[in-house]
Amino acid sequence: MSARTATAVVTGASSGIGAATARRLAEAGYRVLLTARREDRVEALAAELTASGHEASAYALDVTDRAAVDAFAASLDGEVGVLVNNAGGALGADPVASADPADWRTMFEVNVLGVLNITQALLPALTASGDGTVVVLSSTAGLSTYEGGGGYVVAKHGAHVIAETLRLELCGDPVRVIEIAPGMVKTDEFATTRFRGDQEKAAKVYAGVAEPLTADDVAETIAWAVSRPAHVNIDLLVVRPRAQASNSKVHREL
Repeated sequence: MSARTATAVVTGASSGIGAATARRLAEAGYRVLLTARREDRVEALAAELTASGHEASAYALDVTDRAAVDAFAASLDGEVGVLVNNAGGALGADPVASADPADWRTMFEVNVLGVLNITQALLPALTASGDGTVVVLSSTAGLSTYEGGGGYVVAKHGAHVIAETLRLELCGDPVRVIEIAPGMVKTDEFATTRFRGDQEKAAKVYAGVAEPLTADDVAETIAWAVSRPAHVNIDLLVVRPRAQASNSKVHREL
């Protein structure tokens, strides 16, 4: 399927990696469907892309709401060629002993059940396209743990397992399953949301790191993986800034 004829659905497209990915895929010739809870944000992005000559539409969607996800899937006309599961996020950095179970539940619902919901809903269309691609944006947190990251690590391990299992189950079907696992990415909202608006705590995450990844770095990686020939599957791609050797070893110039 050519990008010029394919539709790409991007979840969590209101900011950060999701918005950057939508821009990259639109530039590559995809018709992009932007979904996120913040309707005003995705509508503004869709208007921006349309004004630049691209095909883009916005949909207000909470991926944890299965009824809404099913309604969204039913509303689509034609085939879907690409699904980018980007919606996610972290809450808190408390140790397991004192973490709020509500935070863990919220992270599990969006990072795991959200991926499950939209993937299940769109899989028939992706398969019918004859050349479908499911992208799961996990994290290096889905591959190894770190102190204070328990709930997020659990959730991203879940996303990693969905991608790994789905790839096994779809073997022989015309659908690729790609997992992109970013390390330290500095966006406008991720750390701020994690620390509930505490800008000082959010800033400390990136303190002294000369060049953390940007949202566009990850978006470019996603677009590259999606644009490989149909017979090429990028099973798992880990992308980190040079300053980060692991989740717990980061070079800081202080």
